[in-house]
Amino acid sequence: MSDKTTKLHSREDVHENGTNQPLPILPIKRSKLISTDSPLQTRAASPLILNPPIDNDGLSWPSQGARSRIEQSPEEAKEREERIANAVKVVLSELGEDINREGLLETPERYARAMLYFTKGYEDNIRNVIKNAVFEEDHDEMVIVRDIEIYSLCEHHLVPFFGKCHIGYIPNKRVLGLSKLARLAEMYSRRFQVQERLTKQIAVALSEILKPRGVAVVIEAQHMCMVSRGVQKTGSSTTTSCMLGCFRDHQKTREEFLTLLGRK
Repeated sequence: MSDKTTKLHSREDVHENGTNQPLPILPIKRSKLISTDSPLQTRAASPLILNPPIDNDGLSWPSQGARSRIEQSPEEAKEREERIANAVKVVLSELGEDINREGLLETPERYARAMLYFTKGYEDNIRNVIKNAVFEEDHDEMVIVRDIEIYSLCEHHLVPFFGKCHIGYIPNKRVLGLSKLARLAEMYSRRFQVQERLTKQIAVALSEILKPRGVAVVIEAQHMCMVSRGVQKTGSSTTTSCMLGCFRDHQKTREEFLTLLGRK
């Protein structure tokens, strides 16, 4: 949307002196809300929409900026690590610390390596995770892999959340190697996330890969942003689910999945 200037229609108004005078014609500048050359996948997509943007790399939702990690050379990766370490030195100094004291001498470099590991999902793509593990198979009953441990970072406070992921699907003549379900969850969780989007991304990716009759994903997690700060509720946990296909359309199918998880 290009910037344009429009005018209000003049109308009669009664002023304090009791005379009727037209209001002045005021220009209103329309703000540019969304650039026409900015695709949907460059903005945060709602985890509630049925058809979120997705590609073979799984790096389009919510931001394409993450793609730079997977396309970088070893030299660029080293330079990135050094930039992160230098930024950490600034943060530590602003927090009032002495970055030259013994305990913190190598902390910036360690932190940089740790953060790159915590977010290593930006260096993975669906194609390399799945490889050739899609098989033709006539099995048409539910497949469930449960209690997949996940570790992620809340994108709001950059503190951890972790828990268990349960993935189920009903094949449509194709099945996926069981370990790939866990690897898919690992790839998406090792990024800055919110639990709702993480749940949706896993479900949509599996649906795109297999075109099954249905997919169900449930995640149960504890968030350190609720435990170590804010409301500080140590016993709280968050459960999210995403149901696609027959799991969404048929209550009995959904209930069977939840029963097998022991959650009915």
